[in-house]
Amino acid sequence: MRISALAAAADLPIATVKFYLREGLLHPGAATSATQASYDETHVRRLRLIRALTGTVGLSVQQARTILGLIDDPGDDLYATLGRAVSALPPTTDEASDDDPDPYPRARAALEALGQVYDPHFAAVAQLEAALAATEAAGMPLSDDRLLEYGRRLREIAAFDLERMPQEPHAAVEYTVLGTALYEPVILALRRLAHQDVAARRTLGRR
Repeated sequence: MRISALAAAADLPIATVKFYLREGLLHPGAATSATQASYDETHVRRLRLIRALTGTVGLSVQQARTILGLIDDPGDDLYATLGRAVSALPPTTDEASDDDPDPYPRARAALEALGQVYDPHFAAVAQLEAALAATEAAGMPLSDDRLLEYGRRLREIAAFDLERMPQEPHAAVEYTVLGTALYEPVILALRRLAHQDVAARRTLGRR
């Protein structure tokens, strides 16, 4: 297909497709002449991925390029690559100083209480530290039983997700990134709706 058909298939303006080509986010088509190229379904799928990262997830072009690079070349250490890919997603946090031997004490204590294996350099550790600090500052720190209950339930979700992760490295990185970015808002919305359901049943005596 020509670039006009490609843009239509991906529901994007031609100018946007050309921009992604110039920025190297979209791989070139097969040249058919000095000024034209042919594109296929792999280009359509790539454009939908780019749109998900830059539109739905809200990444910058540079952040999207980082993740797309990891999808294209996941390397030999898939575990480390998955960590780098997820760390590129918002919310971003400042890196801890090398001079601080215990930069995330709240997160460390919580993860140790849960008995979880974790990489202290993983961005989510800093995110957890900031979230726990916020609960304390607001006068609503997580109790031990709440932490354990949240951790147990979320570990079950993680196990469910990872059991369905593709084995092929490129697909595994894409699955992990998009699953993290797109499914987490669903989990948060379902939690709020569950609160509404439970509250209504208790308040109105519904069963």
